[in-house]
Amino acid sequence: MDRTERFYLIDRLLNEHGTVTRRQFLDALEVSPATFKRDLAYMRERFNAPIVWDEDRGGYAFARGKAVGPTYALPGLWFNASEIQALLTMDALLHDLQPGILRGHVAPLRARLEMLLEEGRVEAAEVRRRVRIVPLGARRIDDAVFEAVAAATVKRRRVEIEYAARSSGETTRRTVSPQRLVLYRDNWYLDAWCHLRNGLRKFAVDAIAAARMTEERAKAVDLKAVEREFDAGYGVFGGEQVQWARLRFTPARARWVATERWHPEQRGRTETDGHYVLEVPYSDPRELMMDVLKHGADVEVLAPASLRERVRDEVRRMAAIAGA
Repeated sequence: MDRTERFYLIDRLLNEHGTVTRRQFLDALEVSPATFKRDLAYMRERFNAPIVWDEDRGGYAFARGKAVGPTYALPGLWFNASEIQALLTMDALLHDLQPGILRGHVAPLRARLEMLLEEGRVEAAEVRRRVRIVPLGARRIDDAVFEAVAAATVKRRRVEIEYAARSSGETTRRTVSPQRLVLYRDNWYLDAWCHLRNGLRKFAVDAIAAARMTEERAKAVDLKAVEREFDAGYGVFGGEQVQWARLRFTPARARWVATERWHPEQRGRTETDGHYVLEVPYSDPRELMMDVLKHGADVEVLAPASLRERVRDEVRRMAAIAGA
């Protein structure tokens, strides 16, 4: 058995019998006295195991009385292939988390995770060399703003923010009731009830210049209503007035697009000639247009006519600039 299995067997024997002799341990673990000694030292030092030698009872036992110091806890003995992959990914996520955000809070979690990885015979340093998660287009967030917004969201408190809307260039001070924090395309967004506008709004957290959590309770909004407002259509822009876009991709591009997830409610089919038709719901065409245009001549907007015309106009403007 490996070392982690021995740790659990030691723990089980002590819990079942109260006192366990050295000989009983050696027979059960099938290890040398030196290995057994190292196992006990490791459990005491790394897992805070209160294992002591009981002279009166002639064996090892858990110390009696109220625990002093960190809580004793063994690592999870549940490593299989998929769970190791989950741990590796989690470690990479924590390591590549935008510098500064919750650094002090995340550090203890990373230390614990590294210990678990070592118990699975994987070096954390090797994980970081071999597993990379590269954020694309992530915008910088003020640490204090993120902490205030995150705390207000989970504690159900209102938060006063200074928000610089990029679409208009206007900066406003407003009080909002956070409903959800959303990480979308490597950037954070706050879905909240805006008391200034008297309605649900989505705020880019990186556009919040200052934030202060108040003691006032957040306005309660049914999360189903939040989902209808922000999740019904394509992309980050909300709205309950949903239209369906129908896009037709060339056979060459279809090999990629057919496996992509653009929206939970999307519909797709491959035509006999290899073209791929994708249908997605949207409320606001801005982000959808950007994703359509990046495919260039490999995509055609079939419907609705309004979206087709907007894409055509944008292509004409681009061509005019290129020809200037």
